[in-house]
Amino acid sequence: MNEIILNIYLIINDGKVVEFRAIAYEYEGGDDNKIKYLKSRVEEDYHKAYRFDAPRDKHGNFMPYRKFARLEERGRQFELFEEIFSRFDVPQNPLICVTPVVDGKILYSG
Repeated sequence: MNEIILNIYLIINDGKVVEFRAIAYEYEGGDDNKIKYLKSRVEEDYHKAYRFDAPRDKHGNFMPYRKFARLEERGRQFELFEEIFSRFDVPQNPLICVTPVVDGKILYSG
């Protein structure tokens, strides 16, 4: 059965989350194969992924990465990806691969 899966990029500059990028695929197979596929596309997908605004506080400041990391520890980072999920019309609990891009450098283990 085909499932929509996503490569999501967390763009971090100077310790702040300044942008999200994402690209979606319809893919069939087990979760391990889907993750392997997404990881194989990390470099190429980054340059053609759709851009999304990162959250800002009431003063217009971007979220510090350490705050994102705390959300991630609690499993709540998905709340920040709602616009992405809506854009690609993904079902509840989609399979995603999140890759940080720190000061222009893509950090992943391929």
